[in-house]
Amino acid sequence: MIELVMGDITTHEADAIVNAANEKLLGGGGVDGAIHRAAGPELLSACRELGGCPTGESRITPAFNLPAEWVIHTVGPIWRGGENGEPELLSACYAGSLRLAIDVDCRSIAYPAISCGVYGYPLAEASRVAMQTVKTELERHVASERIGRDFRLSFVLFGQDTFDAWSAAADAMGK
Repeated sequence: MIELVMGDITTHEADAIVNAANEKLLGGGGVDGAIHRAAGPELLSACRELGGCPTGESRITPAFNLPAEWVIHTVGPIWRGGENGEPELLSACYAGSLRLAIDVDCRSIAYPAISCGVYGYPLAEASRVAMQTVKTELERHVASERIGRDFRLSFVLFGQDTFDAWSAAADAMGK
């Protein structure tokens, strides 16, 4: 149900691709900029209509030129030492994105390492929050029969350090 892939999320095939966005949803650097460039200018137009998104929440748009049907934009927290609600906000990003994907009948979703770029979230902490959140959410949605056991959740991770952190978190949880 959960797979780890080292690669480029803009080329990963899934029903929904998660974008680590900023609150304005108007593109930026890192994953956000790459997704906007790959999706084409229609994505920016669709994001303008949404009017932004608060930290910890998620919004959905069509994926346009990406190999997905949907882009789920979520705004992760900026790391400020971990005592300012960062774990809860990061968990909300993963859970909310998954709920949106399920609401539009997706059978697969691909996540990047939310908040781990310019937002500075430490990889070890972020990977633990991400893996625990999606594991809990998947179990809950399978138990309620909102999704089947064939639902595919991928973490598409850029760079060896990020992949290694997620692998360690998966191993610690007995993925």
